[in-house]
Amino acid sequence: MNHRQEMILLSLKKLHYLTRDQLQVLHQLKSKRNTNRVLKDMNIYLSSFREGSDTVYYLSKEGREMIGYEKVRKKTPQALHFIMRNQFYIFAGKPADWKNEMKIGGSVICDALFRQGGKWHFLEVDNQNTMTDNKKKIEKYRKLFESRMFQKNKDFGYFPALLWVTGNDYRQKKLTEYCSGMPGNVFVYDDIK
Repeated sequence: MNHRQEMILLSLKKLHYLTRDQLQVLHQLKSKRNTNRVLKDMNIYLSSFREGSDTVYYLSKEGREMIGYEKVRKKTPQALHFIMRNQFYIFAGKPADWKNEMKIGGSVICDALFRQGGKWHFLEVDNQNTMTDNKKKIEKYRKLFESRMFQKNKDFGYFPALLWVTGNDYRQKKLTEYCSGMPGNVFVYDDIK
């Protein structure tokens, strides 16, 4: 196994599910043809499935054993959720301080917590949630914001921006309305690809 192959396995360990195009960008694999060749050479370490027009990769049993990772991933209907989150990771410039599924303030689990430009951000992915569920989650963030818990914390001193990735302009507009008064932004998935 060469260094590049090991780095691809470590990316899948960190991000769980990645499309071919995401792996190409993350590992500067130049062309789709080259990316396909590299991934084919690694087929013993990878499992894959189709999600729309994309091929989604994750670690096989052999891949997990190679890098000492125990969490088993399988084909899942939630894969697009991971893909959208990982696309934002790439869009944000691959922040070094990136943590998936973090519990914050005791009541909220954000899809990712990351630091960019010296500031922390919360990331939420709106893929299969109802707008009612999204509104409830935003209200939990609003309670944290209004409690000033982060603003008073010496490690923060501010409330991290609440960022969303969603599937279309209508949902972007609704999420922006719901988040009014809090620091943050809402991105449409196709705009960050």
